[in-house]
Amino acid sequence: MSEEVRALHKNSRISPQKARLMADAIRGLNVDRALAVLALSPKKSARLYEKVLKSAIANAEQNHGLDVDQLYVSTAKADAGMTLKRYRPKGMGRMRQRFHRHSHLTVSVSERG
Repeated sequence: MSEEVRALHKNSRISPQKARLMADAIRGLNVDRALAVLALSPKKSARLYEKVLKSAIANAEQNHGLDVDQLYVSTAKADAGMTLKRYRPKGMGRMRQRFHRHSHLTVSVSERG
């Protein structure tokens, strides 16, 4: 089995639930196909995953000498990062807590074969 090369983006300003939609869309695809899917998607997470995927491809080519044409997305995931707790005033003098969620985006690529 060939080695996995990965790239991370920590504390990305998007909730893990929204980021997982794009992770599911690109997992298992060839890298050129995955980049095409990300380029055509209007979602914010697509722009973030595109940068992470390009970084993983560059890591595989420069640091490990892997063939870019044989690469595919072996792992794409979004884990929960830090959560900022904020408050918003509501009626009758009360406050409601709001959460600004962050994600750790991970993309791993490896060679087919």
